[in-house]
Amino acid sequence: MGAQLHMAGGIREFGRAVPDRVALVDGDRSVTFGALDRRSNQLASAMLARGVRPGERVAVLSNNRAEFFEIAAAMAKAGIPTVPLNTRNNAADNAYILGHAGVRGIILADELAANVDGLLDDLPFVLSFGGEAGERYETFLESGRPVDPAVPVSELDPFCVTYTSGTTGRPKGVLLHHRGRVLTIFGIGLDYGLGPGRRTIAVAPMYHGAGFAFAYAAPWLGGNCSVLRSWDPEALLAMMESSRAETVFLVPTHAAQIRRVCEEPMARYDLSALKTLYFNAAALPVALKEWVVAAFPGVEVHELYGSTECSVVTNLRPEFALAKAGSVGHPWFMNEVRLKDDDGNEVAPGEPGELFARSPMLLGGYLEDEDATRAGFDDDGFFSVGDIAVRDEEGFISIVDRKTDMIIAGGVNIFPREIEEAIARHPPVHEVAVVGLPDEVYGERVVAFVVSRPDQVLDVADLDAYVRAHVARYKVPREWHVVDALPRNPSGKVLKREIREKFRPLKGDMQL
Repeated sequence: MGAQLHMAGGIREFGRAVPDRVALVDGDRSVTFGALDRRSNQLASAMLARGVRPGERVAVLSNNRAEFFEIAAAMAKAGIPTVPLNTRNNAADNAYILGHAGVRGIILADELAANVDGLLDDLPFVLSFGGEAGERYETFLESGRPVDPAVPVSELDPFCVTYTSGTTGRPKGVLLHHRGRVLTIFGIGLDYGLGPGRRTIAVAPMYHGAGFAFAYAAPWLGGNCSVLRSWDPEALLAMMESSRAETVFLVPTHAAQIRRVCEEPMARYDLSALKTLYFNAAALPVALKEWVVAAFPGVEVHELYGSTECSVVTNLRPEFALAKAGSVGHPWFMNEVRLKDDDGNEVAPGEPGELFARSPMLLGGYLEDEDATRAGFDDDGFFSVGDIAVRDEEGFISIVDRKTDMIIAGGVNIFPREIEEAIARHPPVHEVAVVGLPDEVYGERVVAFVVSRPDQVLDVADLDAYVRAHVARYKVPREWHVVDALPRNPSGKVLKREIREKFRPLKGDMQL
């Protein structure tokens, strides 16, 4: 028996009900619901005919484009979980993920082939949109029968495996099931104004859990999604005007960059259709939020908190956008939230505690990592990603710190240990600590503090070049400080909070 909460459900329903209505706009191309349903049937059938079995995994490496939607629907119909790859991962990052996930093949954009350089020969099949890096995607799709294979899928079967860095620096594969994703979509529709005939834009990268959910929810709920292929603030404003977008999801970095190019967007563009803006992925600085509310008068502004593992957990609704700026609101639909101290006791209002959430949208676990799965859940089925929060007397929750030392730069999670290990391999380096420092544009920037070996000369330019060859570009420190020593506690652990406080006012020895 097939799942009733299924990630192809809405595509199937609106493909039958309104086949000629436009679901997607990607540049000059428009895709109707009928075409989206039919093409995803063909791709699903072709994938099964190629010998990929339900439950086996296929990787996707692509920027935002119309094909992302039909791939998601097709793989759901075939019972094949996707493994979306961060487009900024390098080949070393992707080698680990492809191996760990045991993927049977990959679908990729040709311009990103360098990100999987040397890895494609090991895969049973490679499809590429342009046909240069692999078998031509369109030819493969057209070989499939335009009949829904309707593979039986349990609602707790994985829809996708999204990799997120762990505190060890090794990425962990988050198993997201059909039920959790579908319930997230319904909540998105209710709170953020998506639904039949409603118009939105895919702005955030769809390889990311939030970027995907907020874009794919549009056609799943019978709405229309225009695709912004690459980030450009003025291109987004122009698309908001031309598409008559009603609701748009952004991360704080997007808002900061819009402000840099256009202080008064409503004066330069006709955004009269816009009803809702909603923000996630990092804290929205209060000053920036005040600008957003003033710059988009009459538009409802939501600020939500969530994670790949837990989906949306809390939401600060428009009524309190300014009065409670800095808060992420109350628990979202179907969520229970507990803030607990190190002994597992719930903390009182005003006291910081680790945030645990429980809902039917939680992950199904980490792929092939029972220890990490067990460590995330408490005995009552609540899950934590290690964020520290505080709740005020009225129940409004604010994220105040991270139990781990995760850096969020431009809405992307970066864990320092992988970067530190790369830096430490450079011979002149004795010790290193990588932290995030506040950044007006990206929220945080990656900053490295390095102690050199006493018998060697540390050349920061050489070190920077070395690290660039070993980690993804977005993980390379934007600032380097050469210091005499790193502060440590009696047990020898580096005190990163002390580093952040001590060095916050300084400018780097080298800024990039």
